[in-house]
Amino acid sequence: MAQSKCTRTGLALYNLISAVGWAFIFYQVVRTYPMVGQPAFFDVTKNIVTFVQCGALIEIINSLFGIVRSPIVTTAAQVLSRLLVVIGIFQLLPETPAAHSISYITLLLAWSTTEVVRYLFYFFTLCRKDGPPKVLLLLRYNLFWVLYPTGVASELSIIYSALPIAERVYGPLYKYVLVGSMLTYIPGLPMLFMHMVAQRRKVMKSLKENPAKKTN
Repeated sequence: MAQSKCTRTGLALYNLISAVGWAFIFYQVVRTYPMVGQPAFFDVTKNIVTFVQCGALIEIINSLFGIVRSPIVTTAAQVLSRLLVVIGIFQLLPETPAAHSISYITLLLAWSTTEVVRYLFYFFTLCRKDGPPKVLLLLRYNLFWVLYPTGVASELSIIYSALPIAERVYGPLYKYVLVGSMLTYIPGLPMLFMHMVAQRRKVMKSLKENPAKKTN
């Protein structure tokens, strides 16, 4: 029982810290970007974005050891695809044109908004007896209609833009790695999107049947 309580406390702390990290990135987009513009905004934020996103490696570990119920394959695929962008492009190929364009802004807006809602949702699920506030529940299962396609389109735009630079700097093999990562979106995008649609259907049905209920 003590270990279970300790685990829940650790998970709650991780989710809260992650929410704060992504909230800071969101703040940078709405506050700093209008003042400095691109490409300066990319230069001053790429490292903190990489650092915050790398924190999600903890989620793979949690899934691997059964600390959370998330499937390891799905969790690893989602985290590693983002790490490919932040490390494989932002750090290794910082001259990528799309990283200096509006695609970077839309990417950060989609990622940060999604993650602030998601991590706060998990935090309150762990810490609040009645679960997360209803507003978080509605945001969690409705924002994805816009944010998921926006994030994916931005990721693909940045990866595609990096292809010629990847080949020039690291050779054709690295270019093929990036192309292969883009191809994984073909089966992955509809699968993950339909999973969210199915989850939303269940949650909305639960709320309709029991309006007082906060969580699924």
